[in-house]
Amino acid sequence: MKKEIAEILIIGAGPSGMVSASYLHNQGIKVLVVEKATFPRFQIGESLIPQCMDNLEEAGLLEAVKKAGFQKKFGARFIKDEKIGEFDFSEKHGEGWDWTWQVPRADFDNCLAQEAQRKGVKILFDTEVKSVEFEGSRSKTIVRNSNGELTEIHAGFIIDASGFGRVLAKQLHLEAPSQIAAHSSIFTHIQEPDRPKGKEGELITFEVLETQVWFWYFPFSNGNSSLGFVAPTEWFDQFSKDPELAMKEMIKKLKYYDHRFEDYDYLFKPIKIDNISRNVTQLYGDGFVLTGNSAEFLDPIFSSGVAFATVSGLLAAKLIVKERNGEKVNWEKEYVGYIKKGVDVFTSYVKEWYSGNLQNIIFHHDPNPEIKKQICAVLAGYVWDTSNPFVKKHDHILQNLSKLIELEEASSKSL
Repeated sequence: MKKEIAEILIIGAGPSGMVSASYLHNQGIKVLVVEKATFPRFQIGESLIPQCMDNLEEAGLLEAVKKAGFQKKFGARFIKDEKIGEFDFSEKHGEGWDWTWQVPRADFDNCLAQEAQRKGVKILFDTEVKSVEFEGSRSKTIVRNSNGELTEIHAGFIIDASGFGRVLAKQLHLEAPSQIAAHSSIFTHIQEPDRPKGKEGELITFEVLETQVWFWYFPFSNGNSSLGFVAPTEWFDQFSKDPELAMKEMIKKLKYYDHRFEDYDYLFKPIKIDNISRNVTQLYGDGFVLTGNSAEFLDPIFSSGVAFATVSGLLAAKLIVKERNGEKVNWEKEYVGYIKKGVDVFTSYVKEWYSGNLQNIIFHHDPNPEIKKQICAVLAGYVWDTSNPFVKKHDHILQNLSKLIELEEASSKSL
């Protein structure tokens, strides 16, 4: 059996792993990345939010992504019946990026991995983790490549950025119930040679069919588009068991996009993921840390997945550097506490989206401009900015505002 030694072993070459690997490599720390798949490979989570840009820039990956020519994303549109709520990231509370991208993840993830390799990061693709053993903070990980060859990797620390593979969560029995009610998703891609020009063919759109049922449309710069539905798991029971037939049946329920997508062939058989939210009992331990979706995944509605993947990957790397420099790190406070603050804000927004309270606000006929800017900043991912009352008071402010809107509407009807 071959042996490898690394200061840091990173499991997973997605955005979280590549941000960690690139940052650590830039700081002179030897990292080794193992990735189960061969890139490029399909992945979901195709719409980024502006906060991602800060993390990519600090990790030294932003310029490579800029050169890739992905579809720029300047905001998002929400549609329900005849109501439309649009958010422009340039009109938000506070500082921060006012644009980002919507990306085919196969191309985006491959772009990050290639840039990390160009810098000198070693990535073992097509290599699966078979077992992990800890002796104090040091670890011994057995991996196997596609040829069946085993390698024993000795590392001083492990960053688990394995995403939905959730390697350490499974190995160490850290799985926990989600904070979010059970929702499932089905999605595919189409090729759109006749895509409308301008905003209609560029802006990502969420069409709400019912309070807890919604459809996404993400156009890409390569002419393809991503289509998907998210709903309570039991909602899908009314459709065909065949994913392709089920997708066509769901497409017919669209109102705003009535008939637009009915005649397209799917570029791949629609993929269904049941109970998409994930959680764990702990984010770190002696000799390891969980980042990105390997730790927790909320819901795709506000595209927070890659943002939390990159911010957690970057923060984990920074704290490792701090420890390597002889400084004391309080992982509970500096990592868990920080990540939890952001997750808690987005959790409130996801819950209030599905309760209908946030939808009442988004689809209000006469939104307050300042409130809209503050909510826009949250949707852009700036969920640690407590100068924003819609961050600071996230646990009750959406409910209170929704009640005021309902009272206002009831009053106007009675006049």
